[in-house]
Amino acid sequence: MSEPSSPISTSTLEYYHALPEPEGPPPRARYWLHVLLLLATCFTTLLTGARMQYNFAHNLPALSLSDDSAPLFPVGWIFSDAKLILRGLPFAAAVMFFFLAHEMGHYFYCRRYGIYATLPFFIPMPTLIGTMGAVILIRSPIRSRKALFDIGIAGPIAGFVVALLLLVISLGWSKPMMPTFHPGEMDLQIGYPLIFRWVHGWLAMVNSGSAVASLPMNRILLHPVAIAAWVGMFATALNLLPGGQLDGGHILYSISPRAHWFVSRLAILILLPMAYYLWTGWVVWAILLQVSSLRRPVVAEFPRVTGARAWLALFALFMLVCTLSLAPLGHHPLRETIHDLWEVLRDFATHFRAWMLHWHRH
Repeated sequence: MSEPSSPISTSTLEYYHALPEPEGPPPRARYWLHVLLLLATCFTTLLTGARMQYNFAHNLPALSLSDDSAPLFPVGWIFSDAKLILRGLPFAAAVMFFFLAHEMGHYFYCRRYGIYATLPFFIPMPTLIGTMGAVILIRSPIRSRKALFDIGIAGPIAGFVVALLLLVISLGWSKPMMPTFHPGEMDLQIGYPLIFRWVHGWLAMVNSGSAVASLPMNRILLHPVAIAAWVGMFATALNLLPGGQLDGGHILYSISPRAHWFVSRLAILILLPMAYYLWTGWVVWAILLQVSSLRRPVVAEFPRVTGARAWLALFALFMLVCTLSLAPLGHHPLRETIHDLWEVLRDFATHFRAWMLHWHRH
């Protein structure tokens, strides 16, 4: 059996064999590392937020990568005009607030059950959103199904509430796309989950005079804070996938270990055709579910999850349905990716054969 002090590293809480109580003093916290990663992630999200704000001000999609848009990661702005970076503050604050809420939901329930857990480690990354999210490390066993359920669902609920508030506030700040604008190949066509369409419909009812109320979602330029809300909804959906060691898998396992085994594999079987016909990225999540399913938690069988937690489990399913987008980053199916790769390999083989014939003649 693994030692209770062994770190458990995932954003959705893995764990070891059940013990009656944590043994020994809690591990020493590395506050310096938390602060360093927090500052670094603030910097990277400020940069990407500044790029989004620049695009939004110039009537381009916030995630545009076209020639007219700002650089993906505009470090040069620091030397040209540092004030440009401050324009990224709304997005940076919003997206950091979401990830903080999600992880602190897990953290506070760990503390409630006397389970050792670290504060969130933010992950800076020069991506489209400037971060890969945040994680906490669980350093002692989760000892009951009830604790597993509460810790697993607390993060998605906290994050969902924050993302919903951000969406309600910021959708009205968005603006219509110019009639002459047509997205190019380098402009990401993000897919909107149901919650976006519901909030958009609600906005049309309560404020019919809004500039975006009467427009379809694909003709709206989202404000950077609305992009942060979209990121939050997407992250919530991914964490709630019902399988493996994701939050959705923990919730399902706490209710029924047998159902967890079956549903995990069913989720993989569903994700694979979704990847083939809709979005290549689902392959990655199918692999993640398969790999994380190889390790199963061991928690006490009793007490089982009943009562109000059964309703919370249905709410988790509701959150998954309304935050999931089948093609979150545009319609880029695996079949097209395979076709494009085949074309590249065929062109390479043609040029290589021609080069070999030319070399043989000379």
